[in-house]
Amino acid sequence: MSALPKVLSKEELPLTEAKWITLKKIKWSDPEGKERIWESAERTTRGPSGIDAVAVFAILRSETDAFPVSTVIIEQYRPPIDKFVVELPAGLIDKGETAEQAAIRELEEETGYKAQKVLQSSPVLVADPGMTNANMKLVTVDVPFPDELGIFDQKLDAGEFITKRVVEISKLTQVFEEYERKGYVVDAKLSHFASGYEMALRAEQ
Repeated sequence: MSALPKVLSKEELPLTEAKWITLKKIKWSDPEGKERIWESAERTTRGPSGIDAVAVFAILRSETDAFPVSTVIIEQYRPPIDKFVVELPAGLIDKGETAEQAAIRELEEETGYKAQKVLQSSPVLVADPGMTNANMKLVTVDVPFPDELGIFDQKLDAGEFITKRVVEISKLTQVFEEYERKGYVVDAKLSHFASGYEMALRAEQ
């Protein structure tokens, strides 16, 4: 039986040893002209596109209505919070890739599902602008099936431990309650989407 992941220790990280991020001291002027200082974390992997990463909202659907319209979410352990996190498939954009190309690639790698086409690509988004300049795009893709839902193998890199799960879109918030009882944390982007979807359904009633 495999061991549960856990944090073994924490210590200060010298910037000279950091591979993926760095810290910045930002000097800025407020609306009254007063000079102020802000501390920020930045990725060191941002490419020429100016976009760090992509998250993928996959619409899994049957052309014969053999199963309800669904999406695929992932579970993975995140050391910074020492918990399993429920997220959308996501990843960094490789050099020479567009956000849309990265979305299709990441979805297939992390879940095995291959998108047929991109339905929507969001503007550049930020999640924690008081902490970091990290940004991303949310790309919605179409994953149709002729009939029943197919199951495909993931294509994970060494060191990636990701569990995928298909969920009916209309039942996302219900599923999140189950995860909370298990001690998991739901990623804010995914939670916000599910809440908005649920409110839209209620508004139609």
